[in-house]
Amino acid sequence: MASLLQGRLPISQDVLLMQKGTMMRKVRSKNWKKLRYFRLQEDGMTISHARQVGARAKASFSISDVETVRNGHESELLRSLAEEFPLEQGFTIVFHGRRSNLDLVANNVEEAQIWMKGLQLLVDFVTNMDQQERLDQWLSDWFQRGDKNQDGRMSFHEVQRLLRLMNVEMEQEHAFQLFQAADTSQSDTLEGQEFIEFYKALTKRVEVLELFGNFSADGQKLTLLEFVDFLQEEQKEGDHASDLALELIDRHEPSESGKLRHVLSMDGFLSYLYSKDGDIFNPSCLPIYQDMTQPLNHYYINSSHNTYLVGDQLCGQSSVEGYIRALKRGCRCVEVDVWDGPSGEPVVYHGHTLTSRILFKEVVATLAQYAFQTSDYPVILSLENHCSWEQQEIIAHHLTEILGDQLLSTTLDGQLPTQLPSPEELQKKILVKGKKLSTLEEDLEEEEELETELEGEQEPELESQFESETQELSPRSKDKNEKKSKAILCPSLSALVIYTKTVSFYNFTHSKEHYRFYELSSFSETKAKNLIKETGNQFVQHNAWQLSRVYPSGLRTDSSNYNPQEFWNAGCQMVAMNVQTAGLEMDIYDGLFRQNGGCGYVLKPDFLRDTQSSFHPERPISPFKAQTLQIQVISGQQLPKVDKTKEGSIVDPLVRVEIFGVRPDTTRQETSYVENNGFNPYWGQTLCFQLLVPELAMLRFLVKDYNWTSRNDFIGQYTLPWTCMQQGYRHIHLLSKDGTSLHPASLFVHICMLEGLREVES
Repeated sequence: MASLLQGRLPISQDVLLMQKGTMMRKVRSKNWKKLRYFRLQEDGMTISHARQVGARAKASFSISDVETVRNGHESELLRSLAEEFPLEQGFTIVFHGRRSNLDLVANNVEEAQIWMKGLQLLVDFVTNMDQQERLDQWLSDWFQRGDKNQDGRMSFHEVQRLLRLMNVEMEQEHAFQLFQAADTSQSDTLEGQEFIEFYKALTKRVEVLELFGNFSADGQKLTLLEFVDFLQEEQKEGDHASDLALELIDRHEPSESGKLRHVLSMDGFLSYLYSKDGDIFNPSCLPIYQDMTQPLNHYYINSSHNTYLVGDQLCGQSSVEGYIRALKRGCRCVEVDVWDGPSGEPVVYHGHTLTSRILFKEVVATLAQYAFQTSDYPVILSLENHCSWEQQEIIAHHLTEILGDQLLSTTLDGQLPTQLPSPEELQKKILVKGKKLSTLEEDLEEEEELETELEGEQEPELESQFESETQELSPRSKDKNEKKSKAILCPSLSALVIYTKTVSFYNFTHSKEHYRFYELSSFSETKAKNLIKETGNQFVQHNAWQLSRVYPSGLRTDSSNYNPQEFWNAGCQMVAMNVQTAGLEMDIYDGLFRQNGGCGYVLKPDFLRDTQSSFHPERPISPFKAQTLQIQVISGQQLPKVDKTKEGSIVDPLVRVEIFGVRPDTTRQETSYVENNGFNPYWGQTLCFQLLVPELAMLRFLVKDYNWTSRNDFIGQYTLPWTCMQQGYRHIHLLSKDGTSLHPASLFVHICMLEGLREVES
């Protein structure tokens, strides 16, 4: 069977040449460079590779795995081999999620261009696929896997094998009945459309048919009024349900006559429920929908820790790829640990460890290129400066020369502000966060005088100025500060710190009395946890007027993460994560920042923006609106295998719903497991939760494969904020451990929110 997308796939000379295949050099490191034969398969969607032409080929990747294609000049690895291979002959395939890039070198520039242009054409096509095209592609992939002898048709024996591959256990007699019903040509095989009919019979959604029948008078269609009733009663769409119904019918009803008559067929109803309109995540929260004109400290800010690392904290690789990935996923605060390097060029790495080193100027060039590709809102460059005076001057030079107008080097209007500017005002600006020799007030008042002073060398005076400032802030730790004062701060670098000056933290009273709104402190996770426990309300008030940054413990040498939720509960804005490490903690993090256009800024709840707030994250009380949440976990669709190498193994799925918020709200419940059915499991179980502070709650839907002998295995998850959740019958489209789509794997649920705390049955 040819691809179901055949006829719709973009065909170009480049794509046709890719299908003939090309010998190219696969490059993993300076020492690992091997020739491989790469070829685009007939389905137009799979790239295979072999050791040589004619050798047994393996599937290398699917076009849907690819995010973009870069030229050789943008690859760190290929640049390091520029003397061996011309950069014009190289290119990089960048994958979704955390999968390593694939660097390839063609035999000549023409071949490199064929693959770059052809791949990008196919990637753009996949990116713009509609719902039906994505399903067709998924079916085509399964047919290719099931058609073992590759003759374009499937025998019943092949279908039986395919069912097990697809996580379906079915009685042979029932499977044969479905097979015969679909085999309209009576050839004892399934081809093209026959296979599609077999799939439709296999995926008949009894629970959706029943729901459809509850609102349809004739069981054939939903009239406009019936559909409006459904949207109001079940989906809680309110007064705009009538207008919405017309829009949804126009968008999802497949027949033109149905659209004209304003009715919705069963196929149209299912299309609606499975689409973004029927998603659990409220589509109105997907674009930038929040007020972006409030001071920076009123927002949670997507932040990365040791951004340069793509591995662990001791021996991991430092790479500009860490910055590219962080910025492209919406990070707005990235970290740079900069040290003296050879030949007068500062280097970035994790000091006193075996992590590799990269040039500071390459990091800055990467920032200039990628800072605003995903979001126009400001990027904060958290500068951990360990350099000598001379190399600090080089740092300042690179920042000003490479970033140019992107760098914020003075207050917005040249006037002394009374609060931090907003993300809106700081669009397309990069802010340096670091130490500063003077206050912003002194900078503005004595600008001319400072310029005159800095024309001559004033090192001793600057050292004493830095020393006296530090001593004033910490009269109790004089000896320590005398050591610190020897690390002289270069004035040209100091001058680049405007709204994000770092200062030491002693206690909240000291901060209130001595610090200004543009000064901020960093807290280790242990320190922040203790402060929340002991003085939680003061921490909330502190974060209502000043920025805070929390960073992982130095003991996390494996680049593991903490749960960011407890720091968000106290209003901490920059909760820095090791974004290279997937897992529960990053699921929660990505879940929060999925909203508001993925711009990296999320407005905090009003009680965390009030300097007089009475909120205590450890002891939440009124006036917060408590709610009861009822989640009916109805069914699952096309759940992937946990171990794809075992054809015979079929998952026993269960669903766990986890809530993260203030401590009393943090809980979890799960369904029972369904034995041997990952294809269309049915649970029909209701889980109830009570929440004191729903505004801070994150919900994680986790699907696991039950295993009585060990911990249940991960199948898929989806995490979202309470505030972005839609009520009613909704689909949840599952994500992998890496945060990439597991299409078409989904859960079908019913969500109901009730005001106040209700009795929950045990």
